[in-house]
Amino acid sequence: MALFVPAESGPPDRVRTWKRTIGGAESNLASHLPGLGLSSAWVSAVGDDPFGRALLAEIAAAGVDVSGVYVDPTRPTGLYIKESGSSGSPVRYYRTGSAASGMGPELLEKIDFTGVRVVHLSGITPALSDSCHELVRAILAKPKPGTLVSFDVNFRPALWTDRDPGVLRALAAQADIVLTGDEEAESVWGTGDPARLRELLPSPRTLVVKHGERGVTLLEDGNVLFSPALKVDVVEPVGAGDAFAAGFLAATLRGDDPLTRLRRGHLQAAATLLTHDDVGEPLPGDVIARLLAADDRDWADARLGGA
Repeated sequence: MALFVPAESGPPDRVRTWKRTIGGAESNLASHLPGLGLSSAWVSAVGDDPFGRALLAEIAAAGVDVSGVYVDPTRPTGLYIKESGSSGSPVRYYRTGSAASGMGPELLEKIDFTGVRVVHLSGITPALSDSCHELVRAILAKPKPGTLVSFDVNFRPALWTDRDPGVLRALAAQADIVLTGDEEAESVWGTGDPARLRELLPSPRTLVVKHGERGVTLLEDGNVLFSPALKVDVVEPVGAGDAFAAGFLAATLRGDDPLTRLRRGHLQAAATLLTHDDVGEPLPGDVIARLLAADDRDWADARLGGA
């Protein structure tokens, strides 16, 4: 979607100048991956309008293949407004009737899964419309030998008005990797406890439960591992979850050990927490190397700031 953030200080209702950028959970993740040494493609729909053209140009500039994006001649590109702040950023969506909400299972005919190692989905798409829900179900049901399916719950209450978010459990159960925040899991399934969530979702091999600034729990192959988050001088928090998922998935594809996979996720999230944008500049390589090699005490003592 097109994303507008304040370009000046003050209460949002007094702001007259806004900066137009881009945002969206799946496109955010796809945009992180080239910087992590992996190729990525983003499949969606945009309107045949200036915002749609801007989205395609900017996401492609990040190194993402956008050839599978459908340009809808009648529906507009969705947009949202983010009222940025370090303690939280209220988001207002304007996407009813958008091009993306018109997607359906027929989009699968245009997707070539050859050579794809991970298909990443989120719980945002099925919330957009009945046809989008059917699209996600069709992707999950399609045999994809040698391909992992990642599903980030990404619960957005405003998108589920008059819709049943309970369907997210059935969708997540068909994935290989499930990522969720404990608070959103509490809202959707009545618990944010990792052990209880594993009981609700026994099928996915990998379950990642994010605990905000406290850290992340990984449940995989009968093992449980908690990794504390880095201390960060937060500029703005939106997009950090997508960044974590990108770092974690990239490390998973590289075959890294569980702790390194979690730390890679934390480091990628930290880079986004240090910026107003949904996709931040990567941290310096020497910083990443030092923190990946740090013992538990040095990791816990580390603090990242804008400098």
